[in-house]
Amino acid sequence: MIRTVESSPHVSAPVLAAYSYCEAVTGQQARNFAYGIRLLPTPKRRAMSALYAFSRRVDDIGDGALDDKVKITRLEDTRALLARVREGEVDEDDTDPVAVALAHTAGVFPVPLGGLDELIDGVLMDVRGETYETWDDLKAYCRCVAGAIGRLSLGVFGTEPGARGAERAPEYADTLGLALQLTNILRDVREDAAGGRTYLPADDLAKFGCSAGFDGPVPPEGSDFAGLVHFEVRRARALFAEGYRLLPLLDRRSGACVAAMAGIYRRLLDRIERDPGAVLRGRVSLPGREKAYVAVRGLSGLDARHVSRQTVRRHP
Repeated sequence: MIRTVESSPHVSAPVLAAYSYCEAVTGQQARNFAYGIRLLPTPKRRAMSALYAFSRRVDDIGDGALDDKVKITRLEDTRALLARVREGEVDEDDTDPVAVALAHTAGVFPVPLGGLDELIDGVLMDVRGETYETWDDLKAYCRCVAGAIGRLSLGVFGTEPGARGAERAPEYADTLGLALQLTNILRDVREDAAGGRTYLPADDLAKFGCSAGFDGPVPPEGSDFAGLVHFEVRRARALFAEGYRLLPLLDRRSGACVAAMAGIYRRLLDRIERDPGAVLRGRVSLPGREKAYVAVRGLSGLDARHVSRQTVRRHP
């Protein structure tokens, strides 16, 4: 059974201040993520904020304007900080609030901190400008930058005692991370192209006549851009269907958090499917009221019950 912050006799003022800093970072920068973690009890919400703040730091290094050599150095410095957290060498009075909060989280929840090493590996792939020939190649990248976050989050959520199939929870969490990341890649295809990055597999781009890339508001001449988007949407939907099998394995509020975050991305995927060209004209997003509706739906447990019924039908 996973321990929680409340099970500790005392949470010191420096640790509480560190968590407050991480929650502020999450609230200001997380957008979709923040809607989900609001549904968690305080200890889990704090822990998820600590994971987010550390991950945000890694992402910001990769996405920043620094020279690539400097980025690599800073990413390795961040990996060294993670090693200090892992070895229990970060004190409560450390000057880095993210490190303090992450160290406390790692002492309370069984989070697999190696997932943050994987995230750093994935961002290093970005810095080095790697491209992906096949879906298997891209999947390896997505497992680093998103699947690992799913597995880290599961360390905070835990699974319900006696839940059938709980041994597969890490696999489902990883797959759901892939679904979210592929949705991100579709949404940001033009923005990434402007930054010199191409994530969609070269094989898929060639199949649909899109190898020329996406440097404007219209698809490459003679391409089947809509066909490409619909192909990737089907792939993402299959990943969501598998990853959603995580929901019945979680307690109500953890399941609500996951359902809210995943539900927002599924609705983004719906919008992209209806109008594939929208991703070339601007950033596809959901209004706040729709995100709030998805969060309420997650808290009601509708998605988890739906998945449970489907699973029972498949495996009577």
